[in-house]
Amino acid sequence: MAESGDLLPRAELRAIFDHLRGRARLLVGVFLFGFIIGYPSAEVMIEILLDADGYRPVGVEIIVLQPMEIILLKLRIASQIALAAFAVTLVSDLALNGRKIIAEGKRVAVESSAGGMSRFIFALLSIAILGVMGFIYAHEVLIPFLLDYLAADASAAGLDSTWQLRSWIGFIIGLYMGSILSFQIPLVLIMLIRAGVIERSAVTDNRAFLWFAAAVFGAFVSPPDPLSMFLIGGPMLILLEIALLIERYTSR
Repeated sequence: MAESGDLLPRAELRAIFDHLRGRARLLVGVFLFGFIIGYPSAEVMIEILLDADGYRPVGVEIIVLQPMEIILLKLRIASQIALAAFAVTLVSDLALNGRKIIAEGKRVAVESSAGGMSRFIFALLSIAILGVMGFIYAHEVLIPFLLDYLAADASAAGLDSTWQLRSWIGFIIGLYMGSILSFQIPLVLIMLIRAGVIERSAVTDNRAFLWFAAAVFGAFVSPPDPLSMFLIGGPMLILLEIALLIERYTSR
């Protein structure tokens, strides 16, 4: 029996882990495929960023410090693309089979899978829409503000703004990926609540933990400064509350 306030009940969590073990080959294959596709795509992305206007503030010089820098940068971008493909596959699979997994974990009758395909299509559409919203937020708000802020901060301290190519492009790509992933919070939360993995009350009772998790995620995908952490983690918390409101009104 799950205790009151548990964010993830043990039976449901164990059922998900058992399902993921059965999907291990698929998920690993998707990750490797995304990495293989992402490596040549990374070169195209680097060329676009180098040629595009607006990504390099006035007075900033971009330098290359070592011959392996481009290769390491391409490996980093390919890993992020592979991780995004892995996440899309995982969420789509849980949308398609989530209720069946939870029913098996609770040892209750398995419901009909008639609505699984509709949930799968809804998940794919939601991933695309939320991903576009995250991309727009990063492109129009997050990246221009942070690049100008960092350049102005260095200039105010009397320092020359010289950025390493790997750090500069990795910073930009990381913010794009972080925004796209963080904007998936409403979809993931609603899916978990509807599938019975977590209760809505468990989310509201563990708000402090979720705030801490948002800060950790913001630190993981953004530069280690408080402003970047807030600009990444802040939208996650806002989207979390929006997801709770959507789930409350649509469940009626």
